[in-house]
Amino acid sequence: MELAKSKEGARVHFKAVREGLSAGERRALDEAIARNVAALPEFAAADAVFTYLSFGAEVDTRGLIQRAWDAGKTVCLPRVVPGTREMRWYTAGYLDGLVRSPFGVEEPPDDPTREVLPADFARPVALVPGLAFDREGFRLGYGGGFYDAFLPDFPGASIGLARACQLVDRLAVRDAHDVPVGLVCIEGEVIRGRR
Repeated sequence: MELAKSKEGARVHFKAVREGLSAGERRALDEAIARNVAALPEFAAADAVFTYLSFGAEVDTRGLIQRAWDAGKTVCLPRVVPGTREMRWYTAGYLDGLVRSPFGVEEPPDDPTREVLPADFARPVALVPGLAFDREGFRLGYGGGFYDAFLPDFPGASIGLARACQLVDRLAVRDAHDVPVGLVCIEGEVIRGRR
């Protein structure tokens, strides 16, 4: 399939693809994706899950967050540092008390007593959002560069979450600074990337 040659064109395309699914379709696909993630040995062994809190038509992470809590894992949610490409991570034992960022995303409050680093854990995993992924683990994000800044130093397994309609053989819009995830989970398959 020939996609737009610019990242902005590709973002428009994949946003439309993702939002073209009905809420019921997304829910069914996301439940299958969550089962695939939960079955991964990397997720089972993890002591901490660094995850985005799904927003809009993103692959839902709330079920995986609940599974992580039920299994006694530490759940960590990001907070964007304004004016930078940096995310700070905070432990979350519940989803109440989150605050809405300027981007409209719910984030944990800036509480220094709950701030953590991935290196604080022995076996962390990261659940990574994207508008599209390819079979090598490269992702098309939203353009902020937050995960490209976060992933190079992440010490554990990184897992991209997408539906099959968001997966391509190879993204044509890669940049030199783009960082692939280690795995991509879709509803019918787990793809091990280059990382």
